[in-house]
Amino acid sequence: MSEPSTVTDAADPRLSDYTDLTDVELRRRREPAEGLFIAEGEKVIRRALAAGFRMRSMLLTAKWLGVMGDVIAETDAPVHLVEPALAERVTGYHVHRGALASMERKPLPSAAEVLDGARRVAVLEGLVDHTNLGAIFRSAAALGMDAVLLSPDCADPLYRRAVKTSMGAVFSVPYARLDPWPDSLAAVREAGFELLALTPSGAEDFTVAKSHLLDKAALMLGAEGDGLTPKALAAADQRVRIPMAHGIDSLNVGAAAAIAFYAVNHG
Repeated sequence: MSEPSTVTDAADPRLSDYTDLTDVELRRRREPAEGLFIAEGEKVIRRALAAGFRMRSMLLTAKWLGVMGDVIAETDAPVHLVEPALAERVTGYHVHRGALASMERKPLPSAAEVLDGARRVAVLEGLVDHTNLGAIFRSAAALGMDAVLLSPDCADPLYRRAVKTSMGAVFSVPYARLDPWPDSLAAVREAGFELLALTPSGAEDFTVAKSHLLDKAALMLGAEGDGLTPKALAAADQRVRIPMAHGIDSLNVGAAAAIAFYAVNHG
C-alpha cells in the first residue's frame, strides 16, 4: 500500500507527469517518448489497471480518497494528494473528476500480431481528432471489431481525451500502426482481408455489398471532412457507403464508424 502524501507546490517534480495536460502538441511528443499516458477518472483508471497497465503515480483531491481507497491499498505507486486549485494549476484545466493516474505504456504490437486470429478490423487514415478517435474505439469494442490499424499520422489512442471518450475501450481493442502508408495495406490483404473503403462517392450501399458475409473484412475510414485519400481509395478492394436520406451526404466519422461496424458484422 502507498500512503498518500500531500503536495502543495505546483513546481514539485513529483507532479511532472501531470503538467500542461491541455497542451496537445507538447503531450503528443512527450508521452510516447517518456512511455506514459494519463488515465482520468475512476472508471478509466480501474479499466487501465484491469488491462494490465502499471501505475506510475496517482494524483487525487481529498474527496476521492475514499472512492479510490481499494486502488490505493493495492498499489505501491506514489499517491499525491492536492487541493483542487493546485490540480488546476498543474494540469491547466479544472479536474472535475478529481482523480488522475500516470500509467506506463506497453510496447505497441505489430500489425501482424493484431491481425492474427482477427476477422473484423478497422483501418483509420489521418484521424487527428482525439474525440473522434476515442468514439471509434468505443464503437469498435461495443460492435464486435477485433482490432484497429492506424496510419502513421493518426492521433495517439492513449492521449487523455481519446482514452476518456472511449471510456477505456482503447485498453481492450488491440491496435497497431501501419507503416509505411498506404503500402502496408498490402499486408492486410495478404492476411486474407477484403479492404472496404467507406466513402460516399462511387460506392455500393452496405445493403448491396453484403460485407457481413465476408470471411475477413478490413473497414477503411478517413479523416473528418476529407475522407480517405486517393491513394488509400486506390488500395481498396471495394468501396462501400451508408445509405442516406433527406439530402444528407455524410455523417460525423464517429457516427459513420459505428454504423459501418454494425454493418460489417450483422448486415
